[in-house]
Amino acid sequence: MSIILKELADFCGARIEGGDPSATIHSAADITSAHQGQVTQLTNSRYTQHIKDSTASACFIAEGFSVDNAPEGMALLICADPELSFIKAVELLHPARIYARQIAPQAVLEANVALGNELYIGPYAVIGENANLGDGSEIHAGAYIGKNVKIGKNCRIFPYAVIYDDVVVGNNVIIHSGAIIGADGFGYKFRNNQHVKVPQVGNVVIEDNVEIGANTCVDRGALGSTLIGAGSKIDNLVQIGHNNKVGKHVIMCGLTGVSGSCNIEDYAILAGSSGIADHVTIGSGAVVMARSGVAGDVKAGTQVFGSPAKDKKTAYKEQIAISKLPELLKRVKMLEEKIQLLEKDA
Repeated sequence: MSIILKELADFCGARIEGGDPSATIHSAADITSAHQGQVTQLTNSRYTQHIKDSTASACFIAEGFSVDNAPEGMALLICADPELSFIKAVELLHPARIYARQIAPQAVLEANVALGNELYIGPYAVIGENANLGDGSEIHAGAYIGKNVKIGKNCRIFPYAVIYDDVVVGNNVIIHSGAIIGADGFGYKFRNNQHVKVPQVGNVVIEDNVEIGANTCVDRGALGSTLIGAGSKIDNLVQIGHNNKVGKHVIMCGLTGVSGSCNIEDYAILAGSSGIADHVTIGSGAVVMARSGVAGDVKAGTQVFGSPAKDKKTAYKEQIAISKLPELLKRVKMLEEKIQLLEKDA
């Protein structure tokens, strides 16, 4: 959609310096590619160089952020939080697709399904027996919702997501395509030279305002629940094992794997490709850095790195020391040769 710059600034809580307040803004773009009619943002001094030659009509910047080389025709949108203001602008200029509130004739609804108001159920979606869908939720084409599943209000379940039986989903939850919620946990006992499957009869509980990325798997509990706390955001291609307790506002980045029965406390961050062994606690606000392997508990508020993961500063010192090993080995070899010569002369 298009909007007058002055209206956009008012909507985003920004004041205008320079430029043309009556200019039409039709879309948003990053600082390296924005053109006339687009709005951008500048929040990091590393990108200041790009503003000089930009033809963007407007740019969000923070109060007190110094910009000396902005083009004469560019309007600066000055605000307290330019990143948040830019998000609001993007949402306004690029509104999400709205689906007509209807149930497609190709959808399959089994017995005793409870339907809220203003629902969208797409073609070939399957809603299992005794499922309950809250007001305003969207079940997109080809998604599968199992028996006894409860989905709250204003949720979006994208195409080909699978939600197994007995899963409970809160309000305002987004589950992207290919995600599988409630598959069996990976539990076996080795007896008589074979792996005996442990029945997985628990469920998954997802609280409000959670987003789960494409092709992510959240396994059901063996007996109790696997829990994803309110406000947590889980990237694509993440594996969350059975009986994990994920706290509120946790971030899990792509390719992270969490073994069973872990406790990931509130506001923890698991960076990309991190791996967590079973029965581990990651403390509140702790950060597990990318490609780290965690085998023991991580204290609240700390940052760990490496495999096995350890305090970030210690791990960095070890990395620096390892990088010096080739030169150190050369020096050791030279010293050995000198010692041999001295021994010959003795």
